[in-house]
Amino acid sequence: MNAKAFLKGKRSHWGIENRLHWVLDIAFCEDMSRVHKDHAPENFAVLRHMAVNMLKQEKTVKGGLHTKRLLAGWDKAYLLKVLSV
Repeated sequence: MNAKAFLKGKRSHWGIENRLHWVLDIAFCEDMSRVHKDHAPENFAVLRHMAVNMLKQEKTVKGGLHTKRLLAGWDKAYLLKVLSV
């Protein structure tokens, strides 16, 4: 693998990583999380990723992930719909 191909692969990986981090920060305020003890940060990261995937798959509500997350917190019927996807 030459240097150009390696750099392209690395940039595409970080592009995906940065977009995911941005989504997690906007939808879940991840940067403001105060979870820092033991394995809790990793566990909550897994839960947030699962929630992002489920919210993205749910297509009946128009809006972003932040809106869908809030709606799932307010409306139990919508929460069940998200969880059943």
